Amino acid sequence: MFLLAQVVGLLVVKSYIDVQKTAETGKVEWKDLPSIGGIGMERPEAPPITSVIYILVALIIGTVLILLIIRWQKVMLWKMWFWLAVVLCLHIAFSAFMKSGYALILAILLGSLKIFKPGIVVHNVTELFIYGGLAVIFVPLLNPIAAIVLLLLISCYDMYAVWKSKHMTHMAQFQAKSGIFAGLLLPYAPKKIVLKVPEKHGALRTAILGGGDIGFPLIFAGVIMKTEGLQQAAIISLGATLALFCLLYWGQRKRFYPAMPFLTIGCLIGYGLALLL
Repeated sequence: MFLLAQVVGLLVVKSYIDVQKTAETGKVEWKDLPSIGGIGMERPEAPPITSVIYILVALIIGTVLILLIIRWQKVMLWKMWFWLAVVLCLHIAFSAFMKSGYALILAILLGSLKIFKPGIVVHNVTELFIYGGLAVIFVPLLNPIAAIVLLLLISCYDMYAVWKSKHMTHMAQFQAKSGIFAGLLLPYAPKKIVLKVPEKHGALRTAILGGGDIGFPLIFAGVIMKTEGLQQAAIISLGATLALFCLLYWGQRKRFYPAMPFLTIGCLIGYGLALLL
């Protein structure tokens, strides 16, 4: 599922490259983001390193807001906020393959099912597209150096959040219990996969992979696709997938691990191999 999300995301990002303008100018040019109700969405304009700072600040603010929601147990507020984010990202992603109006209708439909009538199939299918929509916003803002800096800083934050402050663990548990989780979610029993998100997990175990663990490697791969090509980006995605497999295979059960440091290593090894080809 992780690799499939990377592939779908790269295809979404690639579809937003304006091939004709790129050929005319000699540099990568991007199509506009789709509008909602006649209101256009604009990518923020900032130098690559400044964009990294903006992303980190947005991440910190978002984390603080989620922690406040957890403390006050405002589950409905979390659902509405997440619904808006999901619909926005799905709209951007679906617009790569269909007209904006149809994409918005489909995004609202699937986003509403995902949030208000959660099921594993809808949840994970939408996750395959969400991060492509997110990457389309940020990939044009970064260059390879800025993307590497972003990966390293996010990895440090992830280690602190999981091993030191442990607030990432609390956030993941709150999201899983509410049935609204940003990332891949798979409740399972010893001999079966559960296709409905249970309100109370009970004896069920839940395998989870956070949305950032999917999105940040995709953003890095998208940046490299922009500068080097799709083949090089695919190698990076394979490197990240292999790193994730190693973490899941050798990691201990019932323990939380910060996935980003391992994924960053896989991305950088993949990038190094891609440069050699």
